[in-house]
Amino acid sequence: MSITKAIVPVAGWGTRRLPITKIIEKSMLPVGNRPLVDYSVQELIKAGVKDIYMVISDSEPCQVQEYYKDNLALNKYLIERGKEDRLKLAKTLPDDVTIHYTVQDPSAKYGTAVPIAMVVDEYRINEPVLVFMGDDFVWNPDGESAAEALIKASENGEHSAILGVEIPREKVEKYGVLSAENGNLVGVVEKPTPEEAPSNLINVSKYVMTPELLKKIVKYVDEHDFGPKDQEYMVTDPIDEFIKNGGIMRVAPTNGEYLDGGSVEGWLHANNVVVGN
Repeated sequence: MSITKAIVPVAGWGTRRLPITKIIEKSMLPVGNRPLVDYSVQELIKAGVKDIYMVISDSEPCQVQEYYKDNLALNKYLIERGKEDRLKLAKTLPDDVTIHYTVQDPSAKYGTAVPIAMVVDEYRINEPVLVFMGDDFVWNPDGESAAEALIKASENGEHSAILGVEIPREKVEKYGVLSAENGNLVGVVEKPTPEEAPSNLINVSKYVMTPELLKKIVKYVDEHDFGPKDQEYMVTDPIDEFIKNGGIMRVAPTNGEYLDGGSVEGWLHANNVVVGN
């Protein structure tokens, strides 16, 4: 079985990046000459994904939607000015790939599990999907992409899988660290000390999810009623339950570099890495 669907959440206010995110959606912040989210989108397309389900905010106009639409006025201008060679750069989505949009109310339930549950519910998804958050990516231009690593580890969707990015052990205190046995996820240890960390593989919210796991995520969101100040609907909660009940989640290691646009420092570093290559 090939995996042809992916969920990419890009809603949210991007409050850590204010004030610029008052006017630019976080996933649209530029890294090099492309927006953050497009690095994941193009990677997913190269891995064989044909349907991408983006969960967007209710802002008008939505910059993500505008970016992935054909700009007919721009195309006309390029042709009239003899710049047809730039038409390829202006086309951001192949004809055989479709992006479906789901609007998430920012005042409703909040957390990484929510957009996944929304898409599964709305589109009745009952097959393995890739899940990539839209404000970060793994940079590995000369090696295996994160999507390819996940698909391979999951045996083309036979099992769920989680990406593990290798970092120096002395830096693990900022992240959720993967604990694994025989290539299978045992759990995610949040922000351990280097001495307590079970590995130097961090969770960067890149997954393959089987229908069984997707159903657990939907159930988790439906059956809990966390208030806005209680806790977030974290996708790691139903993943933990899935594993404890005998579910298998493979760990897909990668030596690519994790680049995050969520902070100014991370965004500047991402630009330096991408532009420098």
